[in-house]
Amino acid sequence: MSRFAGQILGAFIADSRWADITPGLRHDAKRAILNHLGCALGVAKDPAVTTALAVMREFSGPAVATVIGQGAKLDPMAASFVNAIASNLLDYDDTHLATVIHPAAPVAPALFALAEQRGFSGAEVLHAFLLGGEVECRIGNAISPGHYARGWHITSTCGHFGSAAGCAKLLGLSAEQSWHALGIAASQAAGLVENLPTAAKNVGVGNAARHGILAALLAEKGYKAAPAAIEGPLGFARATGDAPDLAAITEGLGTDWEIARNTFKPYPAGIVFHAVIEACLALRDMAGPPERIASVTVAGDALLLARGDRPVANERDARVSIHHSAALGFVRGKAGVADFEMPAVHDPALAAFRAKVSATLDERLPRGATTVTVRLQDGQVLQRQVIAPRGSLEHPMSDADLEAKFHDNAGIAGFADRAAPAIAAAWALDAAPDVTRLMTALA
Repeated sequence: MSRFAGQILGAFIADSRWADITPGLRHDAKRAILNHLGCALGVAKDPAVTTALAVMREFSGPAVATVIGQGAKLDPMAASFVNAIASNLLDYDDTHLATVIHPAAPVAPALFALAEQRGFSGAEVLHAFLLGGEVECRIGNAISPGHYARGWHITSTCGHFGSAAGCAKLLGLSAEQSWHALGIAASQAAGLVENLPTAAKNVGVGNAARHGILAALLAEKGYKAAPAAIEGPLGFARATGDAPDLAAITEGLGTDWEIARNTFKPYPAGIVFHAVIEACLALRDMAGPPERIASVTVAGDALLLARGDRPVANERDARVSIHHSAALGFVRGKAGVADFEMPAVHDPALAAFRAKVSATLDERLPRGATTVTVRLQDGQVLQRQVIAPRGSLEHPMSDADLEAKFHDNAGIAGFADRAAPAIAAAWALDAAPDVTRLMTALA
């Protein structure tokens, strides 16, 4: 490749024009924003969010950016940090399945914070979001699967690039400045899979949002980075994974959009567990009462087992547990937010059923798919395979589904009255002169 990956991405960011973005992509951006904001609003009272707010408040500069659901503002970096934590907290946010990146959480909070500070329009925010999401997913494609397998939390790491790219666009940086912003982001990108069962996981996502702002602002003021900070011999990609697939970064850039492959979750759990939930829900009536079931075997790909074959000690474990997902399908027949909280973790019926569940590798199954086999006490065997669950690209959530999800999240946090005006403002964002109406509805 004659040019560096960051150089190509920098030109993509600087040269992209809103007029060239198709109506379908524009609508995709609004769907992602609506989903993101609902997820953040739904956990406004969670200690992980309120604690982050309390810590950042002590160090905040001028309070110009809204912290969702808190009746508070902070400086853009601090607000984006807290809002990114909130969006990603329940594993209810959007997912790019090929990389398992959650595109919105690291990117959107940074853009809204800058937009409130500097008065950018809704269309500018949506445009920057699409570019940021595209950059993070393409870099994610280039370093997968070795990056995640080594323990790097890819939403946090690649989210740094997405946030930096989106902020570079909002700030109107040149192609060269945008290139340097991505290189600066490469030196900040971090986050560990080992921390997934704790709030430390969300700190990585929060850092991605605020570090993206920092990278773009430093580049705006003349900071530079190494030309091959992404793909060089000692650059981000090789330091954190295998040799990068550079074609995944550049081929079809601007025409074949990875961010258009973003998906939205009907269940607040890791995306690869949705097929498990749906297979068990489908088998529930045939199997009868949980007491009739002797054992359940869940087959899936290596990622499903690596993420979900774990003991369940807390709500974070539950959201990424094969055993808990199966138990919900058979015992409760539903999988809402409350079904992954601590009372559900300690529910004796669910705990007993989790012990009946085992996991096995089936390399023939694609990512996000599963085969569930049930053995009843009388020896009867039942089986269900789910390749593309609800919420996948093949069976996407509708706009009405996303609105209903937003209403549910708002109600959980005690903001049911905020839902309708916030939804209306999100759908109208492309015509809004600024983001004031939307942020006011969420404040």
